[in-house]
Amino acid sequence: MFLWASAAVFAVFFANVALGAFGGGGFLGDVGEMLVLFAASILFVMAILKQEADHKNKNGS
Repeated sequence: MFLWASAAVFAVFFANVALGAFGGGGFLGDVGEMLVLFAASILFVMAILKQEADHKNKNGS
């Protein structure tokens, strides 16, 4: 779940950067862009930590 959320938030970030690069003007400012990328990073780390915990519980380590 967290991995899909991370991908969705990163897609918003990517769309903003792509729109800005092609001259359409991004819909987020600098701070908004930073917060979206930060949220994507946090969600990704949460997904990885959850998968690691599930793997440890499954193997009994």
